[in-house]
Amino acid sequence: MPRRAAFSLLELLVVIATIAILVAILLPSLAGVRGVARSTLCGSRIMGLGRGLALYMNDYDQTLPQAVNPGASSRTDEPLFPGPLFGGTKGRLPIWGLDRLGAASRPLNAYLSLPDPPPDAAPGRADLDAFRSPCDKGVEETYLGIQGFERLDSSYDGYGSSYVINDHDLDGDQHRTLIPARGGKMPPIADPSKTWVLASAPIYAFQQDSDRGQRWYHPDRTEANILFVDLHIRLVVPIPNEWCVVENTTPDYTFHAVPRIP
Repeated sequence: MPRRAAFSLLELLVVIATIAILVAILLPSLAGVRGVARSTLCGSRIMGLGRGLALYMNDYDQTLPQAVNPGASSRTDEPLFPGPLFGGTKGRLPIWGLDRLGAASRPLNAYLSLPDPPPDAAPGRADLDAFRSPCDKGVEETYLGIQGFERLDSSYDGYGSSYVINDHDLDGDQHRTLIPARGGKMPPIADPSKTWVLASAPIYAFQQDSDRGQRWYHPDRTEANILFVDLHIRLVVPIPNEWCVVENTTPDYTFHAVPRIP
């Protein structure tokens, strides 16, 4: 009898060890599945924004949604029509009017199936999942020079959206792309399947050859979900970063209406 008890204990230890090995094998796979599910949901939300964008551009003759920066009259260094105001909710960043224009004043919102937003002057802000990526890990370094906002835990909280519109290229905010500096119609697009129009925020991770640390989809790579002008979408597109090179045009996408040679 004692010998049988010892054998049963050994069997139990083997079972426990086997389970531990299986868990160690399966956990990374389960994490990968969860990551794919989050990325897919993120892409689905971009597609939803894209449907609203198509309706908006049809009504406004190929003009992207744009709102006037309420601080531009006194801050001439700020853009008149900042891209981040295209849609979403009130952000926390005190720049470009992000903390002043809420959901009621962001033009794309009226073309989406969203709850009626509170007035911008109302306390608090609307919470809009349509503009929040489940992959949003914020920004490790904003490079904005604003005390208290050196980093963001969530782009959605900071800007009011996890997603960005193609209003400038990686050379800087003043290098306009699909929203002219004074506002107005999008320029003619040479290749609508190559020029991006909406994307998750990491597409700007390497603006001006910096690194904002926006590795949302994989801890070792910078990638973005991208919607193109022809309204097709690509998921987890690699965002390259070669030192001393600004990659406005890559094999996968371009910021410009007419693609430029890198």
